[in-house]
Amino acid sequence: MDTVQTGKAPEGESHVTFETAAEHATTHRRVRHRLPWLLLGLGGALLAADLVGSFEAHLQLNVMLAFFIPSIVYLADAVGTQTETVVVRGLSLGIPLRAMVVRELLAGMLIGMALAAVALAFVWWRWNDAGLALSVGLSVFAACSTATVAAMILPWLFDAFALDPAFGSGPLATVVQDLLSIWIYLSVTTFVMS
Repeated sequence: MDTVQTGKAPEGESHVTFETAAEHATTHRRVRHRLPWLLLGLGGALLAADLVGSFEAHLQLNVMLAFFIPSIVYLADAVGTQTETVVVRGLSLGIPLRAMVVRELLAGMLIGMALAAVALAFVWWRWNDAGLALSVGLSVFAACSTATVAAMILPWLFDAFALDPAFGSGPLATVVQDLLSIWIYLSVTTFVMS
């Protein structure tokens, strides 16, 4: 695992110099560390296509449902990426996950609620469809909340197994968040709009 050397800046200086083994890694090593996780991401994208395809009949009944899939996936990924950044930074500084978990879970849920409220109101106003608005709102909340959990667990697991969370947890968390958010959205819409 690449290590991060930390230290306090000397009095009067506003920055700390960080040096990692990654700064000196060859291009071949950088590709070798990243490519397997990105191939896993490609596999996840293919699974996502199959997942959406399994809801084809439901989507054919209301094609507009498909229009919101990118939004749900994006919001879950964005919330997850923010959480993951905080967790990876905390772990690299020696902060245990248990010191971050409650605040990050609450932040993810509150962000999910705020985004869900805005999405619900806007979708209802724009398309005048209460079922669609409720489906999008509930899905945004659930996807953001689960993305927060995935974004905390994966870096912690990487750290626990002495793997660098900077390389693998991002792509893996994205795959997990994408699949979960698609499944959540299409399941919620199937339930709400049936």
